[in-house]
Amino acid sequence: MSTLITPFTDNKMTAIIEKVQNGERLSIEDGVFLYESDDILTLGQLANQVNLRKNGKKVYFIENMSLYFTNVCESYCAFCNFRKDQGEEGSYTLSGEEMVKYVDQHIHPGIREFHIVGGHNTHVPFQYYVDSLQTLTDHYPNVTLKAYTAAEIEFFTRISGLSTTEVLKSLQKAGLQSLTGGGAEILSDQYRQKMKVDKANVEQYLDVHRSAHQLGMKTHTTMLYGSIESKEDRIRHMVQIRELQDETNGFMVFIPLSMQPKNKNAGIMRRNSAYEDLKTIAISRLMLDNIDHIKAYFINIGAQLTQVALSFGASDVHGTIINERISHAAGALTPDGLTRKELIWLIKGAGRIPVERDTFYNEIEVFE
Repeated sequence: MSTLITPFTDNKMTAIIEKVQNGERLSIEDGVFLYESDDILTLGQLANQVNLRKNGKKVYFIENMSLYFTNVCESYCAFCNFRKDQGEEGSYTLSGEEMVKYVDQHIHPGIREFHIVGGHNTHVPFQYYVDSLQTLTDHYPNVTLKAYTAAEIEFFTRISGLSTTEVLKSLQKAGLQSLTGGGAEILSDQYRQKMKVDKANVEQYLDVHRSAHQLGMKTHTTMLYGSIESKEDRIRHMVQIRELQDETNGFMVFIPLSMQPKNKNAGIMRRNSAYEDLKTIAISRLMLDNIDHIKAYFINIGAQLTQVALSFGASDVHGTIINERISHAAGALTPDGLTRKELIWLIKGAGRIPVERDTFYNEIEVFE
């Protein structure tokens, strides 16, 4: 293992370096210390070493499309600017055929995945959500359906009267192959109460993913950081994900999501700093020793910072996306999608090897 070059590292950091280089698991106290440290170069080097050990210089991306069947939602989460009330200006609930018309206008032969999330719409039955997937499966049988958050799955159990497993099996029959990672926010019930996260609680979020993993499904998971949570809240969030991964080995990737302000005109003091974003990606890589990939999500942190993040532990830059709406309904100033060529350029520009993947990290093409 190479020697870190940052001089004058204190005793606590030295102990963490030794743990990482020996493959030992970091504690909650270690994670909080890393957040409190200003030694971002050592932190970045450590995360980079761990990532190179897991993935070499390969960085993954996918050609995908984001789809949103409805933005009508029963919840009023404090951080969300995507949701609408039924009948409110700008609200919509698309039929399967209306979505097919939209997809046909934007799809091209390289698209491998539909990324599907939306509101918790009580004005349609659970069967609507099943039929939505079935319509996509019927029209695009070669495109993987990565659909719904754990919070949406919990919502489906309430409107259907079915168990979590029964809901998942119904959706699988309609073509569901993986769950998205959203709905985690911060895995603290105190945080969720303060931020009016009126949807799945911590245990319900984890239980949905546990149930999906038990059905053989591989899933994604997130953390939305940058509001009222403490640094310890973030680390405890990661540890809960790590513990479930120890149990099921069902998570493919962890996605730190940088909180966006509700207004595009919000000043820099209302946004997470680049320093905080890089720290969070690096610490995620160090804490989540049992998850293969950490994603740098350009929608939230921008393309250039995504390039830097590839030296801070990230091994995935998401995908082409095409017209992302949730972060951009808030204050995201980034592009709402990138082309395949732009993603390859972005990764090569960071001195890494672009790898086109499918939803499950099977390699499609390596761009040496």
